[in-house]
Amino acid sequence: MEKPEPLSGHRIEPAAVDQDDIDTYRTLAGDIASGTAVVAAREHGRDIAATVTGFLDVSYDPPTMLVSLYADGRIAEAVESAGEWTLSLLSGEHEGIANWLASPGNPVYGLLNQVPFRRAPASGAAVVEGAISWFDLRTTAVHRVATHLVVAGEVLAMGGNDDARTANDPLVHFSREYRHLR
Repeated sequence: MEKPEPLSGHRIEPAAVDQDDIDTYRTLAGDIASGTAVVAAREHGRDIAATVTGFLDVSYDPPTMLVSLYADGRIAEAVESAGEWTLSLLSGEHEGIANWLASPGNPVYGLLNQVPFRRAPASGAAVVEGAISWFDLRTTAVHRVATHLVVAGEVLAMGGNDDARTANDPLVHFSREYRHLR
């Protein structure tokens, strides 16, 4: 059997990552399709929320999830200090909310005044109205990784939307855009 030819690609020198490396990485990592969600926390009686695409379920026993948050962002600070937070999985009809909560320069406080939501039973944090599913979580671990905080949380409460139309149209992020499965 012949030895396969090596792949050609962009080689990174970890000690000297430059803007070209970052741009190439962002383009290629953008080809990872992911769900879109809103993470919310209450800090000092105020709601803080942001759109996220870096999250996953970790374990079902006990139910545990993980989210990646930009470490210098207000939502990372709020989640870390509050210790409890929510994750609302968005449907295609929530694209406007996803854009609003992902926009840089938005006001930190009052951000959810334009977003219909309910309060989660354990944390009291916001759950986006009509979310495909939602999780109310308590932080169990926080790790700084490069520019982000990776936050693991044990599920305290959860629920879903029984509307089959919504459940069949999750808001997906792919190639730097929101997409729909339908």
